[in-house]
Amino acid sequence: MKRLLIMKVGKTHSGKSTFAQALEEKLENSIVMDQDNHAAFINTYYEKLQPKQGPNMLKYGVSKYIAEYAITQTNLHIIICNSNRNRKDREYLLKEFYPKEKFTQVIVHFDIPDDVLEERVSHSQRSTNIFRSASNFEQVLSRQQADSLTEEVVDPVEGEADHLFVIKKNEDVQGVIQSIVRLAQGGREYL
Repeated sequence: MKRLLIMKVGKTHSGKSTFAQALEEKLENSIVMDQDNHAAFINTYYEKLQPKQGPNMLKYGVSKYIAEYAITQTNLHIIICNSNRNRKDREYLLKEFYPKEKFTQVIVHFDIPDDVLEERVSHSQRSTNIFRSASNFEQVLSRQQADSLTEEVVDPVEGEADHLFVIKKNEDVQGVIQSIVRLAQGGREYL
């Protein structure tokens, strides 16, 4: 049986990290790869190496190395925990890093209404140590809302991966986790 690649797609505070942790607990032989952890590590220990503007190639390099190691040196199911909202970036990751020949590809789209996200970020207690060009999560969400109007940022669609699950509210989470665990056990998903 092929390993699973579970890619989450969604805006800040949509529940991606909480979902990833809960899934890792239920899905045997799995690991969460979260770019926020990589950013926090770099900002804590290597802040002087951060680029002042433009793409954060240092964070992407660290993330790429960790992904390559997990792919080539382990047999773990991989849970990718970052926004993945740009379709071209998702296509690149799925084709180049996690191809269908080696992985069963699963996308979990967090389609949470903006008013819910705005409420969540206004009460957020999460560390802002992951930021390079924002000072709070309100700024991040505002940027993501504006990005939603571009051609590159589009919701995932059926056929983009082997399986697509959509989470619209907290009550959807446990059913999606159960379906993914069944996939890993060789069963068919159903909701």
